[in-house]
Amino acid sequence: MPTASTSPSEASTFRRLFRFVLPYRWIFLAGLLLGVVGAALDAFSLLLMIPFLRSLFGMGPLLPDGGRNAAERLIDGIAGGWLGGAEGLQGLRVVCLLVLAAIVLKNVCMYGSKILAIRVQEYLERDLRDAVHGHLQRLPLAFFERQKAGQMMARVLADTTEAKPVVTDALAQAVRNVATTAAYLAALLVLSVQLTLLSLVLVPLMLLFLRPILRQLRARFRRVFDDKGELIAMLQETVNGIRLVKSSAAETFEDDRFRKRSNAYARRRVRTVATAQLASPVSEVLASLVALALVWVGAGLALADGSLGPEQFLAFVTIALRAISPIKGISQYPTIAQSGLAAADRFLEILDRRSEPAGGSRRAGGLSEAIRYEGVSFEYEAERPVLRDIDLTIRRGEVVALVGPSGGGKSTLVDLLPRFGDPISGRITIDGTDIREFTVASLRRMIGLVSQETTLFHATVTANIAYGDSAPPAADVEAAARAARAHDFIVDLPGGYETVLGDRGVRLSGGQRQRIGIARAVLRDPPTQILDEATSAHDAASERLRQEALDDLFRNRTVIVIAHRLSTVRGADRIFVIEEGRIVDEGRHEELIERRGPYRRLFSLQLESASSGTS
Repeated sequence: MPTASTSPSEASTFRRLFRFVLPYRWIFLAGLLLGVVGAALDAFSLLLMIPFLRSLFGMGPLLPDGGRNAAERLIDGIAGGWLGGAEGLQGLRVVCLLVLAAIVLKNVCMYGSKILAIRVQEYLERDLRDAVHGHLQRLPLAFFERQKAGQMMARVLADTTEAKPVVTDALAQAVRNVATTAAYLAALLVLSVQLTLLSLVLVPLMLLFLRPILRQLRARFRRVFDDKGELIAMLQETVNGIRLVKSSAAETFEDDRFRKRSNAYARRRVRTVATAQLASPVSEVLASLVALALVWVGAGLALADGSLGPEQFLAFVTIALRAISPIKGISQYPTIAQSGLAAADRFLEILDRRSEPAGGSRRAGGLSEAIRYEGVSFEYEAERPVLRDIDLTIRRGEVVALVGPSGGGKSTLVDLLPRFGDPISGRITIDGTDIREFTVASLRRMIGLVSQETTLFHATVTANIAYGDSAPPAADVEAAARAARAHDFIVDLPGGYETVLGDRGVRLSGGQRQRIGIARAVLRDPPTQILDEATSAHDAASERLRQEALDDLFRNRTVIVIAHRLSTVRGADRIFVIEEGRIVDEGRHEELIERRGPYRRLFSLQLESASSGTS
C-alpha cells in the first residue's frame, strides 16, 4: 500500500470524500443556508448597538433622518419601521426587543444548521463504513492473506470516524465561520471602509503564519493511524490466540509487548496533537493583533476627524473583537482536515484495490461430466510460480485426494476452482465450460468447503448451520445436523438449536465444531465438495461420528480431499501427489505403494513418525 510520502493530494482526497456527501447535498446545503442566515442575524444584532447606545445615553432619535452613514441606512432599511422616530426609554425597549428577536432567530438557525450537519455526518460515516466493508468482501482472498485483520478493522471503524468531519460538521462549521466573518466584515464595511480594507490585508497575512504548522500534520497523522491499526491488530491476535498465551504462561510477555506498542502510539499521538493544537493559540493571538490594530486605527478615525460617532466606534470595536472567534475557527479547519484526510487516505486505499472478477453471465448449474485443469499455472509473486502446467481431470462422483509436502501447492490448486484466484495461464473447465464464463456466485454455490478449522460465529447453532441463508426451514436444519451426527450434542446444549455458541464457537469441542461445519455443507447440498484436511485427531467416538458424517456427505458427490495424513485417503478413487507445484505421481493407494515413488516415500515417513510418537 502507498506510504505517507506517496499519499494523494489533499484536493484529490477531499473530492473523493465529498462525493459521499452528494446523496445528502440538499440537507447539507439547507444546513449551510441556515448557518449563513444565523451569521447575518448575529452581525445585525451587533449593529443594533448603535441605536441601543443612542437611546441609552439620550443622544436623540434612534436613527437620524436618512442615516448618517451606510451602517445607519442599513439598520433603517431593515428595522426602520419599528425604530421610526423613537427615542429615550421607549426607544430602548424597542431596540431590546429587536436584539432579543435577532438573537433568538440566530440561535434557532444555528441549532438547525448543526442538527442537519450532524445528520449528514452520521449518515456519511455509515456510508463510508458500508462502502469499505462491502468492498472488502469483494477483494481477492490473496489480499486478506497479506494484511493484518486489526489494520483492516481500524480502517473500517476508526478511520471512517476520523475522516467524516472533513466534509460534514467541520466543513459546515468552517462555512458558518466564513459566513460569520463575512457578515462581520460587511458590518465593519458599512461602518468604515478604511478599517475593513485594512482587515482584508491583515487577515490573510495571519493565516500565512499557520502554514508551517500544517505542512507536516497530514503525514504525522497518517503514522498515528498506522500505529493505531497495529495496536488493534496486536489485540486481535492476542484475543484469538488466548489459549496459546495461557498454555505458554505468556501473559506477562504479551502484556509487556502490548504496553510497548500502546506507549509508542500514545507518544506519537501526543506529539502530533500537540503540534496540531498550536494552531488555536497562534491563530487567536494573531487574530487579536488584527482586531487591536483595527481598534487602534478606528480610534484615530473617531477622535481625529470625527468620521465615526462614539456609538458607531463602540459597535465597531465590539464587532472587531467578536470577529476573533470565527477567524480562529477558520484557521483551525485545515488542522482538522489534515487528520481526517490522513485517515481517508487509509480507507480509500482499500476502495482503490481491484475487486474480484465479476465472472461471466452464465449460471453454474451443477456437474454432469468432469472438472478439468488444463495447463494451469499460478503465481502469487512474479517469477515465483506456485503451480506449473497442471493437467488434472476429476470425473463426476469421484473422490480425489491431493497429497504432498507442505507448500507444494495443494491448497492453491483447489482455491482456483471457486476462483479465489485465477491462473496466469491455462484454464479450468466444468463440463467443458471455462469457469470464468460462470457468475462467481453461482460457481461458489456449487462448491462446498469443510476445513480443519471450522469457522463459527457468535450466533445460534441454527444461524451457524444456515450461514448465508437468513430463514431456512427448521426441519431442514435439523435434518442437516442429523446427517452430520451433530443433532445429539446440539439438543444437549442449554438452548438446543437456539444456543449462542460464543465467539468462534468456544462452547464446542474441536470435533463438534467440525460436525457443525459438515452440517452446514449438507444443508447447502453442493454437487462438489472440498475437504481441506478436516481430520484433526479426536477421541475414537468423535472420530467415528465424524467419519460417518463425511461418508454421508460424500455420497453421490464429487469430492476433492486435501490430505496431510495419508491414512485418511486410502479409500480415494485416485490420489495425486503434488510437489513444487507439479503432479509427480497419480493412482490408487495400492498402486502408488507398489511403485515405490514419491507417495511410498511420504507414506513411509509418516509411518516412521507415528511409530516414534507411540514408542
